[in-house]
Amino acid sequence: MRTETVGVDLHALQAFVAVCETRSMTKAAKVLGVTQSAVSQLIASLEREQGVALFDRECRPVRPNAAGKILFSNATGLLEHAHAVASHVRSAAGNQARSLRIGCVDSFAAIFGPRLVQLLGPQVSELSISSGASHTLNARLSAGELDLAICSDAAANIEEIEARPLLSEQFVAVAPKKFADHRQLERIVRELPLLRYSTGSRIGAQIERFMRQIGVYAPKRYELDSTEALLSLVDAGFGCAITTPLCLYRYRARLGSTTVVPLPNMRLGHRDMFILTRRSERPTIAETVSREALSIARDTITPTLQRTFPETAPLVFEFFYCANLEAQQSRSIQDFALG
Repeated sequence: MRTETVGVDLHALQAFVAVCETRSMTKAAKVLGVTQSAVSQLIASLEREQGVALFDRECRPVRPNAAGKILFSNATGLLEHAHAVASHVRSAAGNQARSLRIGCVDSFAAIFGPRLVQLLGPQVSELSISSGASHTLNARLSAGELDLAICSDAAANIEEIEARPLLSEQFVAVAPKKFADHRQLERIVRELPLLRYSTGSRIGAQIERFMRQIGVYAPKRYELDSTEALLSLVDAGFGCAITTPLCLYRYRARLGSTTVVPLPNMRLGHRDMFILTRRSERPTIAETVSREALSIARDTITPTLQRTFPETAPLVFEFFYCANLEAQQSRSIQDFALG
């Protein structure tokens, strides 16, 4: 069976529209920036292509006949659609050609990194994901070494950086399982040393302020700069600690002898994460990462932690998607920066 192919030369169609609108071959040629002869040739080509005459050549000024009027009524839409398709194709080609360099704080990179590769890899020609401390990532983003950074610091007062709230997680205390009946941290620290993050770190400094706010006081004896080491010591029974659900999830396989103790739910007791980009750059990718991170947190991380620590109230492991909270959207970005 033979299929008839009907085509339309877009250049000829553009010339046809110009003649219909100006009612003159000469004026149409000026609009298009070509010669009158070129316009005549394009119109003749279009008429051959369609197999019908499109203008009443006995009239002056020139005007479309019945067939021409039908074509003209549809021509603008055809041209707009063709331009839109071409624009989308160029945009897709441009996006595919671009590289994407992402920097993440360690806990985020370890947990969300594989999904980011799966999600973003097909959209760019080259994808790089690195990890580091928030202040280092901020500096690299400002210097143009990163396109996007995921940090626990909103980079306030850096004019060229745009920060979008991402996720918020509530601090929790962890202790050896024999303290499962001690549901208050102040009772546990009377019997066990409190293992701290280094106070020079952002999370360590914030936890110290949070402890003062909730009235928990413990002598400073041990400081560690590694979450893995801190949680391993807790599981071995050497002390208790304050950390976050993401940290628990990352090292959950090593916490068979650990219990989770809820802490008061207040603003200072949350660790917030932000997506940082240079202003007005990569907004679509930033929003894609936001949605994916929330999906992973709610659908994978929270249920897994609830199964790992069934004695703990489920709300302790809830994550909040700051960017979708209208009350928080109205606040300045400095309000999120707890430091």
